[in-house]
Amino acid sequence: MNDSAVVDLSPDPVARARGLGPAIAAAADEIERSQTIPEPLLSEMHRARICRMLLPVSVGGDQVEPWVYLRAVEEISRHDASVGWNVFVANSAALIAPFIPLDSAHTIFDDPRALIAWGPPNQHKAVAVPGGYRVSGEWHFASGSRQSTWMGAHCAVVEADGSLRLNRVGRPTVRTLLFPRDRAEPIHDWNTLGMRGTASEGYRVSDVFVPEAFSGTREDPSLRRDRGPLYAFTMQGLYAVGVAAVALGIARAMLDDFIRLAADKTPRGLQRLADNAVVQSDVAHREADIGSARAYLVEILRDIWDRADDIEPIGAQDRARVRLGCANAIHKSVATADYVYKAAGTTAIFIGSGFERRFRDIHTLSQQIQSRDAHFEAVGRVMFNGDPDGTFM
Repeated sequence: MNDSAVVDLSPDPVARARGLGPAIAAAADEIERSQTIPEPLLSEMHRARICRMLLPVSVGGDQVEPWVYLRAVEEISRHDASVGWNVFVANSAALIAPFIPLDSAHTIFDDPRALIAWGPPNQHKAVAVPGGYRVSGEWHFASGSRQSTWMGAHCAVVEADGSLRLNRVGRPTVRTLLFPRDRAEPIHDWNTLGMRGTASEGYRVSDVFVPEAFSGTREDPSLRRDRGPLYAFTMQGLYAVGVAAVALGIARAMLDDFIRLAADKTPRGLQRLADNAVVQSDVAHREADIGSARAYLVEILRDIWDRADDIEPIGAQDRARVRLGCANAIHKSVATADYVYKAAGTTAIFIGSGFERRFRDIHTLSQQIQSRDAHFEAVGRVMFNGDPDGTFM
């Protein structure tokens, strides 16, 4: 395949993501089956720089606005949710770059195919030793690890005297340790209902030494090296933006497919779906749901960006607003997908259909921590009481 005929090198990340759409759609069955992103698609994605949207300009990234990032990931997710998920996770992991020494960031990201994968923090701890850390343990949910070049482990740190290292608010700090992928042993345990192509499997390491220069903490935006409004957002907040983008992409694709289906399908004994007034009303409501959810989130991101300080991280109220916008977009997307699956009737139940796969994908996404109903409670608590406990650090 001629890459130059496939990859859109427009300066607009959304246009580049849109240009990848046909190649992603063509590979979707293979991605689902093999749980990996095949060639030449992976090379096309790297050439389109779609995994460098949140990477700092200082190490060769594009450092785009978060609402542009949202639309680009949504565009990719319309064609395959697993690819969209891995793109957002790769971008989220690239957010560690402002928190490690510049030379270390260059060591990792001077490779144009560089991708970091990791699992969420758990009970495992790193031991501080002269020059760095030693770490052993097992982590899971490392989305995109099969395409990664580096891996990470998020750990509490045990000091030489046996105490836990504390952060500026007196809590045990969580440090991210980075090491080449070949230092980790994969655990092939990703046998899930949906999002199968993400291969969000586990990995283990045994007594790996990580130099201090290849470690950093993601928990405090004020510690970042790179300034500017993008990195005033918390990593947790931008992570939620990525999940919302994938959810919106799935919902958008399902609704578009249903509109096309309704133009042709006439259920037995009934009129054509597109001529049914109830269907017409329901589709209009679903269109308004996902459109308004996206617009609300974009408005939040733009407003915070315009007011963000060049150095200080955004405050608790703004962090809560990001969380609310993302949670709302995810929930509206899941509701839209549920409507479409039901309205499509038996067309949606066959394995391999766009409805069936996307239904599985969005209901796997709905189980992820970013989709919890409890986020609304947490945001409401901040709205009434501020953030005395550091909920939105």
